Amino acid sequence: MSDTTAAEPRRGAPDPTVLALAVMSAVTAALSVRMLLLDSESSDYYYFLGPWYRYMADHGGFSALSNADFSDYNVPYLYLMAALTYLPVSALAGIKWISILFDLALASYTFRIVSLRWPDRTWHAFNAALVVLLLPTVVTNSGWWGQADAIFTTFLVGGVYHVLRERPWWACAFFGIALAFKLQAVFLFPLLLVLVLVKRVPWRSLLALPAAYVALDIPAFLLGADPWQLLTVYTRQPDTYKQLTLNAPSVYQFVSVPQADEDAVRSAGVLVAGVVVLALVGLAVWAVRRGRGTGGAAGRAALTDTRVLLLATASAIAVPFLLPSMHERYFYVADVLSVIVAFQLPRKLWYLPVLVQLSSLGSYLKFIAPDLAPYLSMPAHGMLMLLALIAVLRATAGELRAQPGPRADIARERGRRPVLADAPEPSTSSLLPAQAQAPAPPVTWAASRGRARVGGPPEHGRQTAAEE
Repeated sequence: MSDTTAAEPRRGAPDPTVLALAVMSAVTAALSVRMLLLDSESSDYYYFLGPWYRYMADHGGFSALSNADFSDYNVPYLYLMAALTYLPVSALAGIKWISILFDLALASYTFRIVSLRWPDRTWHAFNAALVVLLLPTVVTNSGWWGQADAIFTTFLVGGVYHVLRERPWWACAFFGIALAFKLQAVFLFPLLLVLVLVKRVPWRSLLALPAAYVALDIPAFLLGADPWQLLTVYTRQPDTYKQLTLNAPSVYQFVSVPQADEDAVRSAGVLVAGVVVLALVGLAVWAVRRGRGTGGAAGRAALTDTRVLLLATASAIAVPFLLPSMHERYFYVADVLSVIVAFQLPRKLWYLPVLVQLSSLGSYLKFIAPDLAPYLSMPAHGMLMLLALIAVLRATAGELRAQPGPRADIARERGRRPVLADAPEPSTSSLLPAQAQAPAPPVTWAASRGRARVGGPPEHGRQTAAEE
């Protein structure tokens, strides 16, 4: 092979300079939009975030964490807020910039996940990251609201990325960090349960989840905080709000009961949600095992990357949709994962993020734009989210029914035959009669590189023939 041929760039790879300019332009545009919102002060900042900051500033910054009773958040987020008290930045801007920086990290993990699906099409991954960065709910959540949803979602999406890269310990650690920041991280725990039951994630790696959670509490322990208070902070949160829904586009937009009966309905709703989610988990595990044996390597092979992302998205929509007392922001994880799975299956689910975003953003507007509230129909937004849930469950069911196989579906998606990477150049043996040649080694797909290779047993399938 000539030096010229060897030095040729990978097919489909963009010019590094062009890509760098595109990234800088995207980041500049995303930050510019958010900077326009920095001076806006939400009621959450007025009643919660601002007073927390002032308390810490008045009590010595990190020293204030020796008694965290002043906040109903776990201490990892309070660490970041305490650090702001030492910087020459206003409380409002500093709190928002923390979330904005995690917006960029979230876009980075989006890029990495989509790159696994399209290793030869960097612009696909770039476009996915750009869409996430400019989603109206993502921009509003950090730039206007100053909320921390980007933080825990970054670690959840990072955990999914490590699952796809076969790094179970890192994945569970990221899930633990996400839980340490926000209780809403449990929205993806049904996915984690499926991963463990089909043995794509070893049960031992689950130890990393509580280890990461507790490790983040250690600095507060050392400052004198009550360990029991820190470890039970989330047990005090569910009783904060009594309403069946707080502008969330959930099933409770279709439920109307007397206020005196809401507590009973809330309790029943939690039970029903748990039963339904466990039933969906059981069906997913049964479908995976039915397709490829009873677990072990066979189970890991059947739970392809596409199936992992579909299950993650279904979990992120189903759990907050079914649970009572959800806020409008609690579909933030679904906002992001719907974009990722749409780039994973563009022909099937291109419309999914549209449904999720219309529903989620409409719920945001109910809170942040009171003048528009009379013109917004919350049942309509709930119906949009229900349609999104049906769409992703339907796609997941179809994917689980399909048999995992070689990634010929990607070749069909691209409209060309798969390229045999690392194949040797033709030799004189190719001129021999067919009977005299040795049998050709089987063609399999290198899952970690997203392209075909020659020889060796097939790795666990990352895609299925149903993905086109």
